[in-house]
Amino acid sequence: MAMDLKGRLAVITGGSAGIGAATAMELAGRGARLFLGARRLEKLEEVRRAIVERHGGAEVTIAPLDVTDPASCAAFAEGAAMQGEVEILVNNAGLARGNDRVVDASEGDWREMIDTNLLGLLRITRLFLPGMIARKGGTIVQLGSVAGLEPYPGGAVYCATKAGVRALSKSLRHELLGTGVRVCTVEPGAAETEFSVVRFRGDSDRAKAVYKGYEPLTPEDVAEAIVFAITRPPHVDIEELVLFPTAQAGTMAFHRS
Repeated sequence: MAMDLKGRLAVITGGSAGIGAATAMELAGRGARLFLGARRLEKLEEVRRAIVERHGGAEVTIAPLDVTDPASCAAFAEGAAMQGEVEILVNNAGLARGNDRVVDASEGDWREMIDTNLLGLLRITRLFLPGMIARKGGTIVQLGSVAGLEPYPGGAVYCATKAGVRALSKSLRHELLGTGVRVCTVEPGAAETEFSVVRFRGDSDRAKAVYKGYEPLTPEDVAEAIVFAITRPPHVDIEELVLFPTAQAGTMAFHRS
């Protein structure tokens, strides 16, 4: 039987667009209270308004968050604690920068990906873990990627960070054994979000070409998978959930019409 989320407080990082925003909408539809963070506060406000318009009684609080900044993370966690006991954490914030091969890539891009995708996730997770452990329950969902399972040329550091997310999550499962805290890694294949626009620094034509000739996953597809994992009964932990578009069989394997 699915877990009732009514009144439960869910925190989502990177909640201003894409999978984060879609997950917020899905959780609000299940009655969860939301605390959303992202760097773009104006975009967060648009998400908050959209959720309230669709789900009239939804409780949605937003706050600025830069996961690469320890002080920002600490302030965000303090703000969330003021809303009540956090039972759900979705670590969605992440990005890719460029697709240069290692020999040509920018160290600045490497640092941004590592600081966001790994250190940022660790910072946020550590801030929310003590409360979950003390209450003997909670669910943490980490946004990984199939890139962490099957690396590809031009994505070495991004793939390494997502492999790191998977490894961190599995380590956490061992560390949290017996606490009642669940950890799940959701690893999507090609999903049409702002991901490629960010990767290619705003080049929308280049970003659109990534999804040309096949039907990619939508943010809503991934959000439904995340919420499925969250709503399993407390004795069930979906430790790892991989989803591809039907037209994709691997990171470099697509059927394009």
